[in-house]
Amino acid sequence: MTETTTDRRDGEALRGRIAAELARTRARTAALTDAVDDEDLMRQHSPLMSPLVWDLAHVGNQEELWLVRDVGGRAPVRHDIDDLYDAFKQPRRDRPALPLLPPTEARAYVATVRDKVFDLLDRVAFTDRPLVVDGFAFGMIVQHEQQHDETMLATHQLRAGAAVLDAPPPPEPRARGGGEVLVPAGEFTMGTDTDPWALDNERPAHRVRLPAYVIDAAPVTNGAYAAFIADGGYDESRWWSPAGWAHRQEAGLTAPMHWRRDGDGWAYRRFGRWAPVRADEPVVHVCFHEAEAYAAWAGKRLPTEAEWEKAARWDPATGRSRRYPWGDEDPTAAHANLGQRHLWPAPVGAYPAGASPLGVHQLIGDVWEWTSTSFRGHPGFTAFPYREYSEVFFGDDYRVLRGGSFGTDRSACRGTFRNWDYPIRRQIFSGFRCARDATPEEAHA
Repeated sequence: MTETTTDRRDGEALRGRIAAELARTRARTAALTDAVDDEDLMRQHSPLMSPLVWDLAHVGNQEELWLVRDVGGRAPVRHDIDDLYDAFKQPRRDRPALPLLPPTEARAYVATVRDKVFDLLDRVAFTDRPLVVDGFAFGMIVQHEQQHDETMLATHQLRAGAAVLDAPPPPEPRARGGGEVLVPAGEFTMGTDTDPWALDNERPAHRVRLPAYVIDAAPVTNGAYAAFIADGGYDESRWWSPAGWAHRQEAGLTAPMHWRRDGDGWAYRRFGRWAPVRADEPVVHVCFHEAEAYAAWAGKRLPTEAEWEKAARWDPATGRSRRYPWGDEDPTAAHANLGQRHLWPAPVGAYPAGASPLGVHQLIGDVWEWTSTSFRGHPGFTAFPYREYSEVFFGDDYRVLRGGSFGTDRSACRGTFRNWDYPIRRQIFSGFRCARDATPEEAHA
């Protein structure tokens, strides 16, 4: 088939977009790793997390495996380090004892890999095979690195040292974002067949019918969560599932991670700085069990993943599912708190431009939101390009989180994007909102 002028222009536009995304992402990686000295980069700040220098070389190794070797068919840059940076072969707790590349060598390695990728990008045809159609492999690598950047940001939050990261505060509220929203009964399209960089667990698009339900118009706030604590929420097993109560007792949970008593109130440690807990910000650093207990105390429950996605994407005027709550266009600073522009969740009502057609706020950004759903493939799921991205995690061990956090990049966040983690995890930037079944009167209003 002869390449047309339009094909060439489209290809060049895609190359430009990929190059810009790769460069933007690497700048964030550099900022997160240049913020501390070499000793800090090599240190493990929590057994739940890797040393920062492991994440740095790992993103380069994945880039080499998929882009340099697979897409490009080029010779290995460092075949000898593949096992060191294989996340399945090397549990996080064991990584500090590995013969890791020291920071200078790790930086040189990822730079060499990137040079080869840019050289490849000038030559690759985006129609040769499914892995490269629409630049998918490059988009996968961008998202992978951004996901590790968010992980490194979480590691910075766990550091015991002085603050090294700075960012301006998020915007103040511009609209009322509290209360509840009724989502009427009916079908909607969940998942996607059309988003070119969507990952395998987001596919395929399929129809889901839900009864009427009510969902919180905003994530649960610090003030509401503090009321749960004050009412003895951590002391009464009736609010907790058996597994949740056992974990609360074993882990000694009494408040969200990084909170401490501050006079009559609470303070929260944010990236090395203590500040009073602000009542109208979404609560963050709570595990699934804490979220579930709060919801029971409030007379509600956590939304299912399908309920969350319908509230985020369904447009009642057209019946179609949008890419984001506000539409199909990429997020801007007016839509959502994403990309580490700020270092904590924005107060409720700060992003009215990002609300869904039904009036549900802050579904994208601020905090990852726990759902009640276990992680499984959508009906018709096909692993692509490898089982280890999603399929090996399917089952009841993991709960799905949706929406992204203030530390999530726009490339790794959309209305169909699915995150997952163990229900005991709270070092991640996790919060939640509640839902409940609609009453008959509400359902037929």
